[in-house]
Amino acid sequence: MLPYEKKNVALARELRKNMTPWEHKLWYRFLRYAPVRFQRQKPIDSYIVDFYCSKAKLVIELDGSQHYLPDGIESDKTRTERLRQYGLEVLRFSNLDVQTNFYGVCTVIDEIVKKRMETL
Repeated sequence: MLPYEKKNVALARELRKNMTPWEHKLWYRFLRYAPVRFQRQKPIDSYIVDFYCSKAKLVIELDGSQHYLPDGIESDKTRTERLRQYGLEVLRFSNLDVQTNFYGVCTVIDEIVKKRMETL
């Protein structure tokens, strides 16, 4: 079981209730029905990841515009490095990717899940 900070559990519940439009789309049109189980707004370590698949050890993050500013880029780099220490792969997509290339995003996720399931 991955470590998490208990203080993040209540926040994760709140975030599940108030998903962004892009998280909502990805969850309700793809991940919720995936052949492997995904969790949304999963506390891991000191973070809350957007989506997590334990069988594939995969984290999916949807990034808004703030992630492309210098502070966001550095923060995401640190976050990704920390999550990789647990053997997790982190996939990042922009909100724009989900909005304009939904099928492509879903295809990449599906391919990575299959690939990781073969090697784990």
